[in-house]
Amino acid sequence: QGELDAVHHTRSQMLDALLAREFPAARGDLSAVDLACHQGWFSAQLAQAGFGTVIGVDARPEHVADASLIRDALGLAQVQVQRSDVHALTAEALGVHDLVLCFGLIYHLENPVSALRVARALTRRVCVIETQVVPGLTGWVDYGSYRFVRPLKGSFGIIDETGETHGPEASTTGICLVPSVEALCWVLERIGFARVEVLPVPEDGYEQLVHRKRVMVAAWVD
Repeated sequence: QGELDAVHHTRSQMLDALLAREFPAARGDLSAVDLACHQGWFSAQLAQAGFGTVIGVDARPEHVADASLIRDALGLAQVQVQRSDVHALTAEALGVHDLVLCFGLIYHLENPVSALRVARALTRRVCVIETQVVPGLTGWVDYGSYRFVRPLKGSFGIIDETGETHGPEASTTGICLVPSVEALCWVLERIGFARVEVLPVPEDGYEQLVHRKRVMVAAWVD
């Protein structure tokens, strides 16, 4: 069994539960985007779950090649795979989709808020984000003067991947801003999602998700 199998299987279980709740009927007319699709694990899952169109996007050409090969081997003609940095995507070029996945991406980015704005622009109904998170900070900050005090809405931690940018699982720039759960939910609401929910984790799920070191969050447009 591979070292990462457990996190993938838990993500799959949690995604399946959301799909059953949110898209219980026939899905042939639905479309989805899988941002940072890697080798297309979840793109294939969505296609096999009945989505009529699935677009996998990844910044690394080797991932695009692998995902395309796996798509062809599984005979999933409804899956399209393309290379792009997430920040370069637009709704005008890619369209708006019923479901947007953003798994294992934002904690590898130096501008995660920008990436979440892109995800929001691409979402017609619901976006699902899975990410590593850092401990949250609370309290009040003197914002220029003791007379102007602001509450912290969440926090971001800086992780250094500058020596690992060659790796298939790492950042492409090396500077990573990882949100707290509170920061992630607050940002999602502020960029235009109407409702945000931290999804429940199976009791036997991957330990990081069980213990809130990672989270999966769903964000609805309306």
